[in-house]
Amino acid sequence: MVQALIVHKDRLPQPQKMHQAAQYVRMSTDYQKYSIENQAVVIAAYAELHKLTIVRTYRDEGESGLKIENRTGLTELIDDVQSGRIEFGHLLVFDVSRWGRFQDVDESAHYEFICRKAGVKVAYCAEQFDNDGSLLSSIVKNIKRVMAAEFSRELSAKVLAGALRLASRGFKMGAPAPYGLERRLVDDKCRPKGVLKSGERKSLTTDRVTLGPGSRDQVDVVKWVFDEYLRCKSQAEVARELNRRGVLTNRGYRWQQSAISSLLHNEAYIGNSIYNRDTAKLGAKRTHNPRELWITRKGAIEPIVKRDTFLRAKKAMEERCVCISEREMLVRLRKVLMKNGKLNASIIDASPGLPSLTTYLVHFGTLRNLYRLIGYTGNQDRFDKLDAHRKWVNFHLENASRLREAFEDAGRRATLDQSTECLRIDNAVNICFRLVKWRKYGRQPLRWAMVGRVALQKGWVVALRMGENNEAVLDYLLLPSASLSFKSHVFSFSEDTRTAYKIERFQTFEALSRSLVERV
Repeated sequence: MVQALIVHKDRLPQPQKMHQAAQYVRMSTDYQKYSIENQAVVIAAYAELHKLTIVRTYRDEGESGLKIENRTGLTELIDDVQSGRIEFGHLLVFDVSRWGRFQDVDESAHYEFICRKAGVKVAYCAEQFDNDGSLLSSIVKNIKRVMAAEFSRELSAKVLAGALRLASRGFKMGAPAPYGLERRLVDDKCRPKGVLKSGERKSLTTDRVTLGPGSRDQVDVVKWVFDEYLRCKSQAEVARELNRRGVLTNRGYRWQQSAISSLLHNEAYIGNSIYNRDTAKLGAKRTHNPRELWITRKGAIEPIVKRDTFLRAKKAMEERCVCISEREMLVRLRKVLMKNGKLNASIIDASPGLPSLTTYLVHFGTLRNLYRLIGYTGNQDRFDKLDAHRKWVNFHLENASRLREAFEDAGRRATLDQSTECLRIDNAVNICFRLVKWRKYGRQPLRWAMVGRVALQKGWVVALRMGENNEAVLDYLLLPSASLSFKSHVFSFSEDTRTAYKIERFQTFEALSRSLVERV
């Protein structure tokens, strides 16, 4: 039988294009019927029966069928078909629902139409009808698409009802644990079974998850945040102090004012479990629910903050909250500018009577737009530097796309996540892309610095090194992420210390690309 998921290029004959096929497989859960292996067996049998050779596999594992976002397999398939980079004339799919359980039934029809328009015949291997364009097949396909969408709606309602019932009993429903708390696994009789680490899930449907105090260090940080805020420290000041100490959030990020605000508002720290504050049904835009729909269970969690402390912090936040119109926000900001002669994030957050910088950004978008509205141009140099930085970041991401294509040409699977600037090869090797800026301070030796915005994933780092005054590209660097040592979230080196950090230098990106494809 044709091996559907393994393409042996050395065994491929040289038939006409219409004797070759690609397959698309998708699985959103561990449901056995739609496992990747089961889909592959059915597709392989269909291919053998119709004398087709499978030359390409597009796959999405663990991805919801409600929307195309994050479905790299389907996205890659459509891109290849539209660009003409295909060597097959057939596309084999398990059934109609594998395109997706889109709430707009025309969406899955749209992707099939793109394939047909490019001359690719689509076959549904597990369906009881031939996809031959006849009236009967068109009617059945549309019914199947409606059934797929309705299945998602019914399942969503059942899942929500079950989640509300369990939340009313005080169990934790999805999402990571708040900072300072941990997820604890219990059986159907609420007997403890262990602690779930980040990313881990329960394996038995009868098990439940509760919350409890986490590590001593994190619990102490939570208490310290409440104490400092009650000592009249602003949320921004508390965040800066935590970052100065090197304390990271439970996701490994630096603290922001919004994270401090969320912590101070979270009733889990006084033992209350609250669920269903907002809803995002079937991939729709998240909406806030009225308070009467919230599910609250008091005493469900062992408290780590005294109730009196929490209420005093809540009252302090209400007193410090500035509720004014957008016009008044601009008037007050202009007065602060006249008083200080300049503006920046620290001045805005520290000025009494002003909303926080976060509030300004929510209302006016960006600092540049905010300053423009009050006629302030003092930070133009900084904005120019930000524009230049974005230009080089986008340039480097284009290099990442070129590297992805090089790996694909070598028969490897490569996916690029532009939000993290990371390329993942064969779902196993990570390649992160970063800028290395030129720095010169007085008579000190020339150095280059890389800012660690988020924790780098284990693997390789491809760095674009800037030349004098960061105006042009000097060369390209390759180094293992394990050799990086960040101090205050900055990794710096000189030409003399480059070898000690195992940093390899390439004059062109093409040379680096060839070297990396060979060694990964």
